[in-house]
Amino acid sequence: MRSAFSITLDVWRAIFLREALDRLFGMRAAWFWLLVEPGLHIGFIATIWSIIRRHVASGIDIVVWITVGMLAFFLFRRTAIQVMYAIDCNRPFFVYRQVKPFDTAIVRGALEAFLMALISVVILLIAGFLGHPALPVDPLLVMAAVAALWLLGLGYGLVASVLMKLVPESEHILNILMLPLYLISGVIWPVSSMPQPYRNILMFNPIVHGLEAVRQGFVPYYHAVAGASLAYPYAIALIAIFLGLMLYRRFAFTLVMQ
Repeated sequence: MRSAFSITLDVWRAIFLREALDRLFGMRAAWFWLLVEPGLHIGFIATIWSIIRRHVASGIDIVVWITVGMLAFFLFRRTAIQVMYAIDCNRPFFVYRQVKPFDTAIVRGALEAFLMALISVVILLIAGFLGHPALPVDPLLVMAAVAALWLLGLGYGLVASVLMKLVPESEHILNILMLPLYLISGVIWPVSSMPQPYRNILMFNPIVHGLEAVRQGFVPYYHAVAGASLAYPYAIALIAIFLGLMLYRRFAFTLVMQ
């Protein structure tokens, strides 16, 4: 008799393969857009910085600063969005009693982490080829920061997916929130350049702490914002994931049937 663990692994494998095929080949050149979207953002912001003749941000090469921060934020954003719609996109699987809503969420999040890892390697190699120092000097710090941002995206997506089912109107608000988060997380301008007390207010955003740690992992002399700590995004992420799991358990029937 097969164990519950082996059944769960088979379920995750089946969902992963379906999701991977859909993400990469569901639309014409879908795989190309996965790479181009962050590349366009990086190129556009880097061009703006070059126009205003700013080549250094917080003590490091501006292209590296933008590239690393943009890729890290995209990991959070794409994970959150993919997990938000995991249930709707995998509804046919729920005819099998072995498949639970959380299975689709965790697999979608894991696939997004895998895809963003590949995309990040390609973009960083391109940056390095163009003469920018794009290799991390502290890979462990980078991995810890990236994991924190991925967990934040997972937690956001879990909670948001339930809210969207309970209050359908919240879907628009949850999607729109990504734009202000993009603007206030230190993705396109240094949080350290903000005057007080606004800088302290922005530090309540856990994404800021994750981005600061990622950049510090690439350049040890990076002037990180005072008070930045990975403990904060990890704490917020774990709270969000715990809340999301509770909501998934409480509204399991509603999530599957709606």
